[in-house]
Amino acid sequence: MRRLTRTVAVAVLATALALVSACSSDSDSDSGSGDGASLRKVTYLTSFGNFGRDSYAWVAKDKGFFKEAGFDVDIKPGQGTGGVIQTIVGGQADFGPIDLTGGILQLGGGDDKPKDFVAVAAIQQRTMAAIVTTQDKGIASPKDLEGKTLADTPFSVVRNLFPTYAKLAGIDNSKVKWVNGEAQTLMATLASGKVDGIGQFVVGAPTVRAVAKKEPVVLPYSNVMTDLYGNALITSKKLAKEEPEMVKRFTGALLKGLEYSLANPKEAGEILKKNVAEANPVSAAAELELMAGYVRSSNSGTAIGALDSGRVAKSIAILQGAGALKQNIAPEQVVDFNLAPKA
Repeated sequence: MRRLTRTVAVAVLATALALVSACSSDSDSDSGSGDGASLRKVTYLTSFGNFGRDSYAWVAKDKGFFKEAGFDVDIKPGQGTGGVIQTIVGGQADFGPIDLTGGILQLGGGDDKPKDFVAVAAIQQRTMAAIVTTQDKGIASPKDLEGKTLADTPFSVVRNLFPTYAKLAGIDNSKVKWVNGEAQTLMATLASGKVDGIGQFVVGAPTVRAVAKKEPVVLPYSNVMTDLYGNALITSKKLAKEEPEMVKRFTGALLKGLEYSLANPKEAGEILKKNVAEANPVSAAAELELMAGYVRSSNSGTAIGALDSGRVAKSIAILQGAGALKQNIAPEQVVDFNLAPKA
């Protein structure tokens, strides 16, 4: 009887130890892989709707780059530079890309809008802002925009930067009419003939072609405003100050998604389609192929995401020279260079 009791006791103890060991092993596995409760929940905004140019965020999520860095990311469509800034400063999102020039305009605008944001990485080394129209509209040069009606979201950098572009391109800004639109429906508005052109990024041309069934005409802002950065990843100044290592980890995972997308544009387009039902994977891939030349340039060295203080200062000087800034600002007010990748 005693022998039986001892045997049962040993068996129970062995089972208990096995369970403890298994639980410990699972816990170690979770902490190592970033699974379960250890994942940090983050809200990320795209720059402008859900087009191919923003598919790298979906790729970073789908390929597990965010998870490997310890994040559970909720991706939501942004509505342009002003909207992304407003949402992040308001605490409804943690990260998102804005056109860096648009961010400079917000900081130097001389108004009392909240400005507690900071850039932590470049997405494109050159601005992709542009006016896009179709061949049937009779617009072949910037001057042809006079007397025309253009559509864009109120917060878009294309729209807010247009007065500066108009001045440098020799356009009478007072002769151009703007109407409001939404990010996902702008191309359909152009296709319907209700407007003559739309605010758009240069990489939007393939999607315009697919939606409008007409050949697009692109007027890039970079033709008259050289050396301006394109999109840059921003976060709140509070998050950048209180959790710099977390910001670096997120930035690294996102840039990994960007690099993968540029190397595999067709796969990135399919990943976008898997997550966004209305996405066109062929157009998305074409956008990424066009974007590649803007992400890496002779100004950026070899590091994707690099931001240079001298170039930011030059961008500020260009806007000051065009009379677009009401107050002086320094590069350090726009970018946290301690968190941004180095060139």
